[in-house]
Amino acid sequence: MTTIEVSTKDGRVSGQQLNGISVWKGIPYAKPPVDELRFAAPVPPERWEGVKEAFHFGPENIQPRQNGAELELAADTRLESEDCLYLNVWAPESAVAGDAADASLPVMVWIHGGSFLTGAGSWPLYDGSELAKRGNIVVVTINYRLGPFGFLHLAPLGGSFVSNAGLLDQIAALEWVKNNIAAFGGDPAAVTIFGESAGSMSIAALLSMAKAKGLFSRAIMQSGASQIIPQQQADGVRAGLLQLLGISPSEPEKLRAVPAEQIFAAGEKLKEQAGDRLALLFQPVLDEATLPQSPLEAIQEGAAADIPLLIGTNLDEGHLFIRPDMPYGDNINMSEALTIMAPDIKNVAAAAAAYPPTSDGQAQMMTEAFFWRSSLQFATAQSEYAPVWMYRFDWVLPEHPLLHKSIHGIEIFFVFNTLEHMQSMGVMPDESMRQLAWRMQDAWIAFAKQGTPETDHIAWPVYSKPERSTFIFNHATQVISDPDAHKRELLEL
Repeated sequence: MTTIEVSTKDGRVSGQQLNGISVWKGIPYAKPPVDELRFAAPVPPERWEGVKEAFHFGPENIQPRQNGAELELAADTRLESEDCLYLNVWAPESAVAGDAADASLPVMVWIHGGSFLTGAGSWPLYDGSELAKRGNIVVVTINYRLGPFGFLHLAPLGGSFVSNAGLLDQIAALEWVKNNIAAFGGDPAAVTIFGESAGSMSIAALLSMAKAKGLFSRAIMQSGASQIIPQQQADGVRAGLLQLLGISPSEPEKLRAVPAEQIFAAGEKLKEQAGDRLALLFQPVLDEATLPQSPLEAIQEGAAADIPLLIGTNLDEGHLFIRPDMPYGDNINMSEALTIMAPDIKNVAAAAAAYPPTSDGQAQMMTEAFFWRSSLQFATAQSEYAPVWMYRFDWVLPEHPLLHKSIHGIEIFFVFNTLEHMQSMGVMPDESMRQLAWRMQDAWIAFAKQGTPETDHIAWPVYSKPERSTFIFNHATQVISDPDAHKRELLEL
């Protein structure tokens, strides 16, 4: 293993080269958001002298370790801290030779998911090596503030307190990419953002935010679309957390003196008090300074005009969260559940009747009403202003206790071609899985390079009415027109 140095705007960083890939880990893109910077907008890092070793991932934001998702995989570091604003860069070894870089390679910036509570760009399933090598592109993964540190609605407290701090972190990371990625061989004018779940919901917000304009030219959204918490509910979350910490709203500065562990514990306590383990207490909120409009409404008005979009879902998203072995009653009121997942549906009774009041019915409702419906809404809105491509990921292992359904998050292993990490679930990758990974990677890479996912082996029509062409990724691939049209109509789309 050899080392390689490049110069960023903040100082020189030293990375490592192995197997044809150069990687720099744990590069700071903002000052540590601690002390007076806790709950404030991110601030650019201070310049450093000498060479900073970028051999190890930066700390993850403080987060719960048991979130009910078996797809979580530990990174090579378990360090946790408020000081978490770091990113990682993978580039083909040929992209950089000392201080020489041609700055011509497309860039893909990954925004991780995890319910706005968990995750880090350092997780092994997000390793950018194979994507960078296969595509001859530069891959960046980022950390951002999570839970109460990143998504507590604090702007009403005034001063330097902000709301949507986690989204502002993502924008700061993209600003770093714009200012520095040329040194790593990347083209700052050819940036594609891609993400899954909360990461995809973050991208929906970024597409609508004025502060993010010009920082990326294409977007890929996997299993998540427009998502916000109502202001009144966000106000209640803030009030509840302050009460648990014993802090008066008239003395908000005390929030910056409380140990981070106590703030995290208060957030966990609030979740426990809410009683719904799937409730997203910490997520983007409407805020005049940062997110004045719901992402969907902004997209419907052309906020992301001329930005090509690749978007899709998995066939059985909800079966990761709701399974027969979990304590969900069979007598649940399905109309009430549907109203929570899709509050704008008018004929709730008719739509809810399509789902049996069982754990399987609840899981499928979550898949279709929460994930699929919102993605269709977003795709339809954006298709008025830019080309859109829709996919669905259907791959399953019929005999596997978890992967007999195409659950939320499973496509990530194929996009990054990190299939070897599925061994932790008792899955040994075979040739058919590798072929599927290559097909997905080829489509994602083509989109990053040319603004369309079509390749020599993939003919993929744009998504538009009435055809609603959807590319199906499975053991075999195909294009389907308007899949599950009856369900779509029941969901009033």
